[in-house]
This record gives sequence, structure tokens and C-alpha cells, in this order.
Amino acid sequence: MFRFLVSLFNWSSPLLQEKIPMKKFLIVGLGNIGAEYEETRHNVGFKILDAFSQKEGFPFEIEKLGEVGTLKIKGRSILCLKPSTYMNRSGKALRYWMEKEKIPLENVLVVTDDINLPFGVLRLKAKGSDGGHNGLKDIQQILQTTTYNRLRFGVGSDFGKGRQVDYVLGEWNLEEKEKLKERLEKSSELIRSFILSGVKNTMNTFNGT
Repeated sequence: MFRFLVSLFNWSSPLLQEKIPMKKFLIVGLGNIGAEYEETRHNVGFKILDAFSQKEGFPFEIEKLGEVGTLKIKGRSILCLKPSTYMNRSGKALRYWMEKEKIPLENVLVVTDDINLPFGVLRLKAKGSDGGHNGLKDIQQILQTTTYNRLRFGVGSDFGKGRQVDYVLGEWNLEEKEKLKERLEKSSELIRSFILSGVKNTMNTFNGT
């Protein structure tokens, strides 16, 4: 009986040695590939992930359907993706990496621009409409749900009637450029909080800041 109890509670037991699977996250920044799009408002999703990679110290490498960077934070495994499918086909790359890495939808965060928010305002939501955004529209169609986490970065709406495309595909003005670095840093902090503290706590801490 004693030997049985010893073997049952022995740390060398295969059952006790079995590790709890590492929690996986997928962070997807939306944008268009190509130098002509690099500094445009529509590419702020890429810019935020670039800032996050600098802050956390990991590189991006060209992989299937996009540039991919990986890191670990406190027992969590994170895959960051900048799709190479162009904005209107963002869902294809998201689904591929989500399925390949077996990442649950609740651990996915999509990072995008939003003309309905003033410049630099951050808004994290766990569900919602595509708001007319073609990247989100494609993701919604691919996933067949509006319930997925998204970080919207405000780019403002200082454009005339019929000029929306020119505005989002236009480059930042001087005032925006001066403030952008701090806003990107704040966005990086939000992503880290989402990974460590969850969507609800992060919404309470960062929304509207």
C-alpha cells in the first residue's frame, strides 16, 4: 500500500511530468504589401505589429501568406502575422495560420485602422460589424462570425465626399507623424495586456485612451 502511494505521488510519474499545453495567440495586423502603402493610414495594422516586434525584440520572416514573427511571454506562445494577401483577402491568411497552429478564435486579435474614431484613439472590441472595412469584411466572411477580437486604431475622417479611399491610402500628415510613435507604443502595451490579462480587463484599461 505504501509503495502504491509513493508511486502515485512520485514526481517522476509520467502523468505528473506531462506538461500543460502552452496557451497560443494569433495577432494579425491588417495592411497592404508594397513600399507605396508602407506609410499610409490603411497600413497602421502593420505599423503596430512592427512597433510590437521592436518592443518585444523578435523579427518577422517571410512565410506562407505573410510575414510571421513568434515570441513567448510568461508561458504564452504568440504568433504575429502581417498578411501578404492584400487587405481585401485578409481572412485567407488569418484562417490558414489559425488552423495550422490550432489557435482558438478567442485568442485571435485583429489590428486595423478605423475612420470612425479620431486619430490615435484605441478601441478594443470582442465582437461587432465590419464597419465598412474591407479587411474586416473578408475576415467576417471567412470565419462566418462577427465575434472575434479586434483592435481599432483611429485614423480620423478628414476627407470630403467620395474621398475615403484616397484618405485611407494617403500618408500621415505632419501632426499625425509627430504623435504616431507614442500611439504605437500604447498599442503595443494593449496587445501585451490582451495576451496576459484578457480582452475584458484590457478593454477597461485601454479603451478611449
